[in-house]
Amino acid sequence: MARIGIIGSEGRMGRAIAEALAEAGEALGGGIGRGGDLAALAAASDVLVDFSAPDALEGNLDAAAAAGVPIVVGTTGLEERHHFLIDHAAETIPVLQTGNTSLGVTLLAHLVREAASRLGEDWDIEVVETHHRMKVDAPSGTALLLGEAAARGRGIDLANESERGRDGITGKRGTGTIGFASLRGGTVAGDHSVLFLGANERLTLSHMAENRAIFAKGAVRACQWIIGQPPGRYTMPEVLGL
Repeated sequence: MARIGIIGSEGRMGRAIAEALAEAGEALGGGIGRGGDLAALAAASDVLVDFSAPDALEGNLDAAAAAGVPIVVGTTGLEERHHFLIDHAAETIPVLQTGNTSLGVTLLAHLVREAASRLGEDWDIEVVETHHRMKVDAPSGTALLLGEAAARGRGIDLANESERGRDGITGKRGTGTIGFASLRGGTVAGDHSVLFLGANERLTLSHMAENRAIFAKGAVRACQWIIGQPPGRYTMPEVLGL
């Protein structure tokens, strides 16, 4: 039985993970909110799972590294500097970072990459995501994860080949680029579709999340998998053996 410590335990995802732990028969190493004792939580846990906030990531990684325990990072809204911090921590401990812990989304990203690698750049790619009205970042971490999957399939750099926030006279769509559209409203847990639009035909790959339980269950699965792994940076596809 693994002891899993939850960073951000007072949030919606933190509470969902606690419930998923009970269902999976795993032990709760403890949980903290903002300002909690990170060192004590890390010392009492076999693995940490972080769904807090980007500005807390550095301290969370430092606590995990100091205790020598792996950490699963599901926090979204990360910037380039956060990924440098993750890379640094991964030199000494196992770190799994993902924009979405859903097993279904993980498989979807695999399918998106496969489709993008086989369809030429004359097929336009658009990533469309819908979330609840309280979500603060856009595009969602999952949308960016899917965009990166498509970019890898195409062999291009997403940062230089993406289109976002079209408004006004934008000119025609760039050939080979990956577009993003973000919708916000209601209580939607998370819907994502990747559209491949060719001449006279369209292919749509989609995933609909009905509640946060799927993310919590995936996070627990990731925690179970990462225990015992050597130091390094990991992703959800490795959890599924993809």
